Amino acid sequence: MKGLEPVGDPNLLVGFGTADDAGVYRLDARTALVQTVDFITPVVDDPVVFGQVAAANALSDIYAMGGRPLTALNICSFPSRGIERSVLSDILRGGAEKVREAGAALVGGHTVQDPELKYGLAVTGLVDPEKVVRNSTARAGDALVLTKPIGTGAIISAYRDRKVSETTLREALAEMTRLNATACALMLEQGAHACTDITGFGLLGHGLEMAEGSGLGLRFRLAAVPYYEESLALIRKGIGTSVTRCNLRLVEGKSRIAGGLREEEMSLLADPQTSGGLLISLPPERADLLVSALRKAGHPRAARIGEAFSSSPPLIEVLAA
Repeated sequence: MKGLEPVGDPNLLVGFGTADDAGVYRLDARTALVQTVDFITPVVDDPVVFGQVAAANALSDIYAMGGRPLTALNICSFPSRGIERSVLSDILRGGAEKVREAGAALVGGHTVQDPELKYGLAVTGLVDPEKVVRNSTARAGDALVLTKPIGTGAIISAYRDRKVSETTLREALAEMTRLNATACALMLEQGAHACTDITGFGLLGHGLEMAEGSGLGLRFRLAAVPYYEESLALIRKGIGTSVTRCNLRLVEGKSRIAGGLREEEMSLLADPQTSGGLLISLPPERADLLVSALRKAGHPRAARIGEAFSSSPPLIEVLAA
């Protein structure tokens, strides 16, 4: 996709080149636009909650860049029949609630007829050009902090077959509807060097993007990675997603595994997330301060999960402990 970037435009600060979470375009010395678009299929039957999750998922890309959401546009692919209008209205209401919580303005949108229901947002935010947090600027020796647990892909798959407990579903939805706004503010306070949000490519895939963009290795310690306990049990039973297998193939030949990890543990690390947490690379002396601040601010599962290290070629290293 590099060939699609405008040639010679000095104001394009972040484009396709490093598979970052959003594009950044400088307006002047103190202001840049952050722009993203994301939409998903339903994760739960409750239309309001689905709208909230889809909106939080899209807004997360702005936060991952260190930005502040400014405006949002609805993106609606709605079936022309078979679904009550009230359901569609509830989806939009859920999305609007999260946009309002983010302090942004919902300024319109577009709807097309589609047999498969999808909803999301195109979001524009603002960021200081000197304070953009990229996924490609981690430094050797940095600590890695993850702000939310992983495992939502398996949980959503199990929910569709009614094979997940109500307790786990509620816990996962609480995290999926949680904005990454506070995590963004706290990582900026602690001088984060790099960040990405963990979504469809899973922890391994998005970690590899950060590693390759930064020209480093990233080391994850499985014992420190927060996850929903039932998600691992579900994966062990064969419940998961086809995307997980794709994510594992993405890191083939670019990963090093130590400590005898089981197949289901690797699948958990590759599990695609919806509205996942931020993976933050920051100075090691600031990592524990960040984790403590995150937990106090409503991210109870935030954890220090590894470190960045010099490596050529870039790779992902996974340790059992």
